[in-house]
Amino acid sequence: MRLVTNPIRKPAAGLLLCVVICARAQAQDSSVTAKLAGFDAYMNQVMRDWNVPGIGVGVVAKDKLVFARGYGYRDYGKKLPFTPTTVMPIASNTKLFTAIAMGLLVDEGKIDWDKPVRQYVPSIQFYNDALNATVSVRDMLAHRTGVTRHDLIWYKSPFTRQELFQRLKYLEPSQPLRTTFLYNNLMYAASGYIIELLSGKTWEQFVQARIFQPLGMTSTVFSIDDVIKQPDHGVPFTERRDSDSLYAIPYYREQVAIGPAGAINSNIQDLSHWLIALMNGGRFEGRQVIPADAVKATLEPSIAMPNTTLEAFGWSELLNAAYGMGRWTASYGGHLLAYHGGDINGFHSQVSYMPSDSVGVIVLVIGDHAAPLYNVVSYNVYERLLGLSETPWSQRLNDARKKAKQANTAARAQAGGGQVKGTHPSHPLDDFVGEFENQAYGVVTISKQGAGLRFGFHQIDLPLSHFHYDRFDTPDDEQDGKWSVNFTTNPQGEVDKAVMSLDQAEVTFVRRVPAELSAPATLRQYVGTYLTPSGASFDVALKEDGTLGVKFPGQPFQALVPWRQHRFKLKEFSDITVEFVLDGGKVKAMTQITPSGRYTFARK
Repeated sequence: MRLVTNPIRKPAAGLLLCVVICARAQAQDSSVTAKLAGFDAYMNQVMRDWNVPGIGVGVVAKDKLVFARGYGYRDYGKKLPFTPTTVMPIASNTKLFTAIAMGLLVDEGKIDWDKPVRQYVPSIQFYNDALNATVSVRDMLAHRTGVTRHDLIWYKSPFTRQELFQRLKYLEPSQPLRTTFLYNNLMYAASGYIIELLSGKTWEQFVQARIFQPLGMTSTVFSIDDVIKQPDHGVPFTERRDSDSLYAIPYYREQVAIGPAGAINSNIQDLSHWLIALMNGGRFEGRQVIPADAVKATLEPSIAMPNTTLEAFGWSELLNAAYGMGRWTASYGGHLLAYHGGDINGFHSQVSYMPSDSVGVIVLVIGDHAAPLYNVVSYNVYERLLGLSETPWSQRLNDARKKAKQANTAARAQAGGGQVKGTHPSHPLDDFVGEFENQAYGVVTISKQGAGLRFGFHQIDLPLSHFHYDRFDTPDDEQDGKWSVNFTTNPQGEVDKAVMSLDQAEVTFVRRVPAELSAPATLRQYVGTYLTPSGASFDVALKEDGTLGVKFPGQPFQALVPWRQHRFKLKEFSDITVEFVLDGGKVKAMTQITPSGRYTFARK
């Protein structure tokens, strides 16, 4: 018997299906609303307790934004309300976009997560051959290269993304590869540059075309200039460090180079589309926007984390965290949680979800002092939705914040301890003036200002006052902090180095010499064969990398470092200098000056 379908019944069946789905969606919305009863009152109390300018909260259930609300102000000065469409920087929540973008290239066969990245991008260079032969993009995106943060290389710096990429080779690892989680924004900037090299599009163009557009993220942008153009945008305010008054601070605008680590700006509405895709294996509105394997790969644990809050405070709610690529996973109250935070001047955010429970939370916060609120609020929402006991996160973290603030205020009041009174610099102030350079961090400029000095590093510009001996300090600026510079003198009696504690180590900046002293045309004039007083010959040679040096038969190449016109220092022995003697514009001899004597070698 052949079954004949009555075509008139098809719309009725479709209508029935719609009724069922719509009813379920409405029930889901009602269920979330019911579970969030009292949440507004909770948030109002949090706002008062933390003195926070503004917060946005969004909740996604399965494939729908079921709760979106703003609290307080997006612009505290003008008292403009925070809304679900308020656009603000999401900082390191950008990282998952970069990891997923890399996953799109993996899906296309242009790179592999676990093979050495140099197989695909030969131009990338790490500190040594061992890293060059082994580091993969998973290592870079999982913060397990063994290279620590070095954030002051990029923060407020003039470097381009390519220049940051090229500086990786100067960063010595502090831990062996794949043994320790060491958060590193530079590895994400480099990953974005890799995306550009492999795709032929800038990281911004690639993410815009392959992620933002298919997900309908129409308000999401890359620059602060584009944020400010939007009528509904956040303005950075924060609490003063020694009081509870709020004040406006500048936007962090130097986002371009470090972009793949933290340049995206978005809102609750757009981020809900992103979260829906992540929660549904890369699908959004019935389309496969992101390969499911790419989403899965970013969730896979790449390196384990210590149970810090348990060890430090005895708190056991969040346990067994691991970092994948662009996000952490952990157990929260026995439920799998995937999450990442984002922090930049005045703005803080978290995008998270529970894969097994099909719920996600977006929290956007204005105010540096209120950064922990993205955890406080997210955890509270999850506890309400999952029926978990409410944890006093707000009280815990606010108490810790207040104690830390009091301790910092007390510590600043005692600044200057250890100062040796009655000392003077070893040189006149003019001798400290100049440019000092580190290959990775760039240039520190010391200039004269009236009777004192001034410190310049990237876009930081502060007065520099004598502390003791050859140490000089800046004031403790509320935004740019306090900087301490210790100058050192070379064997020739000159101020030639500036040493500062940056990030996790002391960093040495060496006095810059005029660029023309190391120009190839300048160096070539010294190349030739020279004779010792006994008649033995040796060579002055110029290597392919532009290094001039002395090569005695049977001995290693000794590099010469430009110092003054026609004068050099031995790289390995700074107390030995070399001067080339000219006659009629031509090099006739080389003089070596050591602590034990002066030796002249005629040119052959």
